[in-house]
Amino acid sequence: MSLLEFFKPIIANTRYRAGTITVLFVSAILVSGCSENSSAQTITVYKSPTCGCCKKWIAHMEDNGFNVRAHDTQDVRSIKQQNGVSDGLASCHTALVDGYVIEGHVPADAVKKLLKEKPVAAGLAVPGMPMGSPGMEGPHKDPYDVVLFNRSGDTAVYERR
Repeated sequence: MSLLEFFKPIIANTRYRAGTITVLFVSAILVSGCSENSSAQTITVYKSPTCGCCKKWIAHMEDNGFNVRAHDTQDVRSIKQQNGVSDGLASCHTALVDGYVIEGHVPADAVKKLLKEKPVAAGLAVPGMPMGSPGMEGPHKDPYDVVLFNRSGDTAVYERR
């Protein structure tokens, strides 16, 4: 239902003054805007306080509709270990979203795909820091894999980039 359809009965009722109708209309617009923003998926990121590429990846996630909560820590390794990220999958930051672990420079659209498909897995990883991945933009783009992994250490290529 459009806002105009919603307000037609109110506007048709002449006992409402123009000021009241304006307040109702503006309130409806603000509420619809708030509900749109509140639907953004929250992702919690653990990173080194000095890592510039982590900040760029966070901006990539925000630009793609995620609500990011970033936590600086000197011990990202322990966050990785607590969440089943092996050394072979490790990158510079670790994120948590909707029960999944997102390790490294995983593209936002791959995270959205994961959240939509909901596979039985621990999460996604882009091992290392491949040039051209989100947050690692540069003069060239290296091919890389987005890896689906479980807590037992099993992995599978989720996407090739």
